[in-house]
Amino acid sequence: MKPFELEPEELTEPVRQQIEAVLQAHAFDRTDLVSILLGVEAAMERRYISRPVAYYVADRLGLRPTQVYDVISFYTALHDKPRAKFPLQICDSAPCRVNGSESLYEMLRAILGIDLGEVTYDGRFTIEKVPCFGACDRAPAVRVNGVIYGSLTTRERVLAMLRELD
Repeated sequence: MKPFELEPEELTEPVRQQIEAVLQAHAFDRTDLVSILLGVEAAMERRYISRPVAYYVADRLGLRPTQVYDVISFYTALHDKPRAKFPLQICDSAPCRVNGSESLYEMLRAILGIDLGEVTYDGRFTIEKVPCFGACDRAPAVRVNGVIYGSLTTRERVLAMLRELD
């Protein structure tokens, strides 16, 4: 057994298939590791790369697990801890702060009853502050799993966005 070979129960067949689809989409090109890991993370229900997943990717690409973890720990867009199903990413750039991103953050905190980095009791939402994602024209905005919701200036708009994610 290889030192990082996985036990079958640690990685289900549907998860393996999702990972394989991402690897195939990138032609198993280890030089595309960041994009591969972003794709794998997006395919995971809790939007993170678990230890078994990281080891599986490393094995399939002929890399050492430490090489995969080096990339995961370097890029803030990658995560090795479970996240909510809907991570609410608020832009933390100066232009967005001027346009109300702090008010949006406070509104989300009040509505969801969580602070930055916490997860709601049902595992659905977490609030994250992230670098610019290019929605300055729609600020204050939230990015949720790659989709941008903009002009979130009122409680009603924020609640409508949260309902849309159900």
